[in-house]
Amino acid sequence: MTREQLIEQIKSKRSFLCVGLDPDIDKLPEFLLAYEDPIFEFNKRIIEATADLCVAYKPNIAFYECYGIKGWISLQKTLEKIPKHCLSIADAKRGDIGNTADRYARAFFAKESAGMEFDAITVAPYMGEDSITPFLNYKDKWAIVLALTSNKGSYDFQFLTDASNQHLFEQVIQKTNSWGNTSNIMYVVGATRGEAFKAIRHYAPEHFLLVPGVGAQGGSLADVCAYGMTKACGLLVNATRSIIYASRGTDFADKAREEALALQQAMEKELIKAGIIQ
Repeated sequence: MTREQLIEQIKSKRSFLCVGLDPDIDKLPEFLLAYEDPIFEFNKRIIEATADLCVAYKPNIAFYECYGIKGWISLQKTLEKIPKHCLSIADAKRGDIGNTADRYARAFFAKESAGMEFDAITVAPYMGEDSITPFLNYKDKWAIVLALTSNKGSYDFQFLTDASNQHLFEQVIQKTNSWGNTSNIMYVVGATRGEAFKAIRHYAPEHFLLVPGVGAQGGSLADVCAYGMTKACGLLVNATRSIIYASRGTDFADKAREEALALQQAMEKELIKAGIIQ
């Protein structure tokens, strides 16, 4: 999916919602356990209930690979179920050098290699340029670089400063900007960081940001939009638990839709306020 296609989806759906697909077998509605593939059945119903309200889906790879080959099959089937008009993000957080990074890129981007063809993948920049550029060699694919995350441990490294008082997350954005462009690099920025979006936008004024933390983690959509929205929106706001675990009953898909709809309607108001749609 190109940048232009993504922007068009945001405008047509009046939404910049990304739904996380992190199926914990212990949290699935009990009736689904009777199915041959409970994880895929869960994901399928979530996707069918929300596809008109969101522009992206983000399976967290850990929730699949922990089940071995069965989990990978569930992931592959889930990816095939995601509509082509939605951005598919492999939340894999890969980060290794040269040849290894190239193999990771093949695994998630080259269908002829591992049977999967995601549009984007999350990557860790710690090992430098050669851990990122192999993902940028694929046309119309995205590397989503971890910049400023919403977890408690982010303070261990991401806020360290250099002699010029520049934070490490700012240095990461500044450096990685030179490896790609606004059409193949995005950044992960946690919604719980609020005012930090000002600094992010100083170094990445037009890049898309993947923003986790709205919903169950308590991040503010209004703050994210106030500090982070661009004239092309520039945001993909992810919600996972608040949507996919809205109910553990037979109505879980309907309840997921209700939560997604509430977010989509709030996003629509923000897009109108920013003059992106009417």
